Order: sequence, then structure tokens, then C-alpha cells
Amino acid sequence: MAVFMQDREFQSLRNRFKQDAELLLHGNPVDTITENSSEDKEKEKPLPRVNLHSVFWILASIGLTYYIDFFNVIKEDVQIKSWWFNIGSLFLLVSLTLAAFCIVYLEWFCGIGDYDKEYPAIAPITTAAFIVASGSFNIALIYKKNKITRNHMFTV
Repeated sequence: MAVFMQDREFQSLRNRFKQDAELLLHGNPVDTITENSSEDKEKEKPLPRVNLHSVFWILASIGLTYYIDFFNVIKEDVQIKSWWFNIGSLFLLVSLTLAAFCIVYLEWFCGIGDYDKEYPAIAPITTAAFIVASGSFNIALIYKKNKITRNHMFTV
């Protein structure tokens, strides 16, 4: 008798999961959609346009750049390997251009919020370009790394 009850419980559990899987694959029935959509609208809050944490780190990076005279060092120092610096600048420009394309053009003008579905290669290409730019800048600025690293570690 106990085995029969376990089989019945197992079968009902299996049927319930099968129905849930079918609902996930084929979509929710109409009556649950209206209930969920009204609840979602009440719970849903728009995301803030300005994140204070991000603003802090942007201001910290601007302050650090000013404090170590980064642009004067880039212009005047002869120890900087200009070939690697130019490669890093090129890939940083590619990365920032793709990011601007996604944010400004696709999201603001075209209204495509999920641009990963429309253009699936943009995120990996942007990430790879930024990694190459970062590596190139590290190679180019290796001689000035002592001064930059000490101050950078203080802010991080």
C-alpha cells in the first residue's frame, strides 16, 4: 500500500512539472497573463538614470587623472612606446564607438532595448576591443607604471 501511495505521489508530481514545462514552452494561459501583468505594473519601478555609485567612480577617475598629470605625461614623455599607445587608442575608440552605437542609436533612436538579440556579436566584439586596448596601454605605459599604480591603488 505504501509503495502504491509513493507511486501516486510521484506520478502527480511528475504531471505537475510536465504541465509547468508546457506552460513555459508554449506561454501562459490568457487568464494568468492579465493577473500577472497588473501585478507586474504595480511592482515595477523605473530604473534611475543616474547611479550614485557610478558617479562616484567617474569622479574618482577624473580626479586621479588630474592628480597624476596623465595627459601631460602622455604628450611629453619619450619613454612611452607610441606604437602600443596608438594601437590601444585605436581599440579604445572601436570599443567606445560600439558602445555609443548600442546606447545612443539602437536604444534611443531605434527603440531597441534588447540589442543582443538583434546584433549578437556587438557585446563580445566590444569586450574584446576593450581588453586589447587595456593590454596595449599597459605595455605602452610600463615605464610610468610606478607613479600611476601607487595612486591608482589608493582609489581602488
